[in-house]
Amino acid sequence: MQIGLTDAEAARSKEKFGDNRLTEIEREGFFDKLKHNFGDPLIKILLVALAVNILLVFVDKEMSWYEPVGIAIAILLATLVSAFSEHRNENAFQKLQADASRIRIKTYRNGLVSELAIDDLVVGDAVLLQPGDKVPADGKIIDGNIKVDESALNGEPEEVSKKPGDEVLRGSVVCNGNAIMCVSVVGDKSVYGQIAAELQASNDRDTPLKVKLTKLAKTISKFGYMGGAAIAFALLFKSMAINNSLSFSDFVHAFTLAVVIIVMAVPEGLPLMIAIVSSLNMKKMLRDNVLVRKISGIETAGSLNFLFSDKTGTITKGKLEVTVFIDGDLKEKNFSEIQSGLKERLSLSIHQNTDSIISGDKIIGGNATERAILAFAGKNEKVKTKIIDKIPFNSANKYSSTTIEGNLTLIKGAPEKIIDKCKFYYDGDGQKKEYTRHGELDKTINTLAERAIRAVAFAICEGDDWVLVGVVGIRDEIRSESVIAIKEVFDAGVGVVMITGDRKETAVAIARDAGLLKNESDIVLTSDELAALSDEELKAKMKNIRVVARALPSDKSRLVRISQELNYVVGMTGDGVNDSPALKKADVGFAMGSGTEVAKEASDIVILDDNFSSIDKAILYGRAIFNNIRKFIIFQLTINVSAVLISFAAPLLGRESPLTIIQILWINLIMDSLAALAFGGEAALRRFMKEKPKRRDEPIISRDMRQAIGLNSAWIFVLSLVFLFSPLRNFFGDSKVLHTAYFTFFVMIAAFNAFNARTDSINIFDNISGNKSFLLVFALIAAIQVLLVYFGGEAFKCYGLDLKHWGIVLLLAVSIIPVDMLRKKLLKAR
Repeated sequence: MQIGLTDAEAARSKEKFGDNRLTEIEREGFFDKLKHNFGDPLIKILLVALAVNILLVFVDKEMSWYEPVGIAIAILLATLVSAFSEHRNENAFQKLQADASRIRIKTYRNGLVSELAIDDLVVGDAVLLQPGDKVPADGKIIDGNIKVDESALNGEPEEVSKKPGDEVLRGSVVCNGNAIMCVSVVGDKSVYGQIAAELQASNDRDTPLKVKLTKLAKTISKFGYMGGAAIAFALLFKSMAINNSLSFSDFVHAFTLAVVIIVMAVPEGLPLMIAIVSSLNMKKMLRDNVLVRKISGIETAGSLNFLFSDKTGTITKGKLEVTVFIDGDLKEKNFSEIQSGLKERLSLSIHQNTDSIISGDKIIGGNATERAILAFAGKNEKVKTKIIDKIPFNSANKYSSTTIEGNLTLIKGAPEKIIDKCKFYYDGDGQKKEYTRHGELDKTINTLAERAIRAVAFAICEGDDWVLVGVVGIRDEIRSESVIAIKEVFDAGVGVVMITGDRKETAVAIARDAGLLKNESDIVLTSDELAALSDEELKAKMKNIRVVARALPSDKSRLVRISQELNYVVGMTGDGVNDSPALKKADVGFAMGSGTEVAKEASDIVILDDNFSSIDKAILYGRAIFNNIRKFIIFQLTINVSAVLISFAAPLLGRESPLTIIQILWINLIMDSLAALAFGGEAALRRFMKEKPKRRDEPIISRDMRQAIGLNSAWIFVLSLVFLFSPLRNFFGDSKVLHTAYFTFFVMIAAFNAFNARTDSINIFDNISGNKSFLLVFALIAAIQVLLVYFGGEAFKCYGLDLKHWGIVLLLAVSIIPVDMLRKKLLKAR
């Protein structure tokens, strides 16, 4: 009898009932985002200033129409660029998520089990359900028994047993057992589909980095508000001192300039910067097999102190292979060399006590160990018999069992849990004989462990007698790239702890080969030894723990808790259902791409290739994002501080504000949107892995950053005073040319300072080839500024410059580079 559908039947079912696709929830569109941006408090203030200026154009004939037009253009640019960037980045994020995290379902099609995308399921499909799977559609069990967690649907955490004829619902999680389900309802018509909008609704909280940036923005905003008020006062004071009177237009001009200074001082470009950096780096990371599910995960990955890593498939290749079989007489054989009687017993034990199945030329389902053992026995060796009951592997017993007809129970698991219970063994002919060589077999297994070969024992329970079938040795080669990556992560100040279910001897051999065990102070613990330690004792040893063998899922959760109590930032890898609590509790949860959907949903980041070197890259990208944002802050705050200082000082010294409202709005556009694009493309440099992890409570502005911002903004301010108040001002002739030159000087010195901010190296072109967009953006800014100088006219108060003027402007502007080089040199010397 054929199970499931043929391709032709599936096509007819799709035409009649549809497929399993869920309608996506409606997301905020471009115009919704644009409307939302107009509700920003700063934009509202600018709109008030715009309205007042428009009124003045009609009331006061001397008022120019350029300023209200300039303010209107600035408002439109600010809102449009922000809305467009947010919309594009959100779409890119959703596409990346959808493309990289497609769920594959084990489905019977054309008589074989194949893996289909969840959206392609149709009514009538037969789906194989195994522990860790999420039920992909509503249906009924037609074979087997499972226990499921339906808490995502009904809030009840108890596991519910399901037998043939019982209904199972999409969104339930298979906790244990194996079953085949016939799909009866798909897509939006399923129970899950009907409440999908509620389940999929975003509940994201602000990330730790965003919280830090918000606090920074509030602090700077206070500076901006105070600066704006001071500048307004200075302008009014100047008008009063010179004209001995104040007109309505004086108040409006002072108010408008104060508003623009506030807009300039407040770093509203920071959220845009985060969006751009996140989007650019997510694409790069996906190419490196790292799927970011939550932005907070990649931000935090750069600050990890401890990384608790699985062994199989992460540090090792995950391509397990049975290299040897040892029978009760301690003889090592491959499968073809085993005598027929014993081979029949072993084949029965392997094929009937597994979650893996053979479909065509493929072995699918189960875990890597089970697939390797089934491959060892071969697809033609299966003995068909009726299964009465199954007990899946669990961490307490460390073995699985299957009861079959004939009152036989097939047992597979950890040798130390099985061998001592075996009073008998099967000889080559499959005859039961008394067994007395337990100690010798244990020594043989220890010898295998020293060669990094893991042992799995098989026994058959006949009534009350446990009869040893034999032991298989499984080898998993260490990834060569993992050895390099582990060293890099250690050098980055991150402690790596390998957590494995292997026995201690095997774990030690693998850890030593992987470079985890190097010092005499390194500690290796078994789960039992870990449990014997009090929390305080464990905290004292935490820094030196490198391996936990025979680990239980509860060990992972405890290690995360203890590390966090020590104020460490913790990462955890996992792939199974039982790993989910630890993944969720860790600061960063790394799920394996081959793992269960439950583990992936509990994680922040999915490592698509299950490779430790990809975790290393995730840490690097996390550090790169943090560093890029810091570079942007240095660039932006240097301009903020210097602009506010000169705009405040000039009126007090008897001069009009050197920068007009429209000029300041252009500079603000440079700082926010264009600079965010430039700094967002900075490469993830390997030298970031030489830095110490950032403390959880470390402020985003470091001491070195404060020095850079303070020195460079002071230098710009001093040069501005020289430009405007020293005899140099006479070099430019009339005031129109002077202010054209000063505006150009300010834009150019900001652009040159961007080269200082982008690297902590004295060489300002360090790794510039890794971010060609940086050069393009600032070349564009320079080109636009040249056009403004000659064609900006009355709107931008630009009236052209000749070559000698350009020479002075560029000489003064470029001077900020050697000034900052000197600062960096003194910093390195210190």
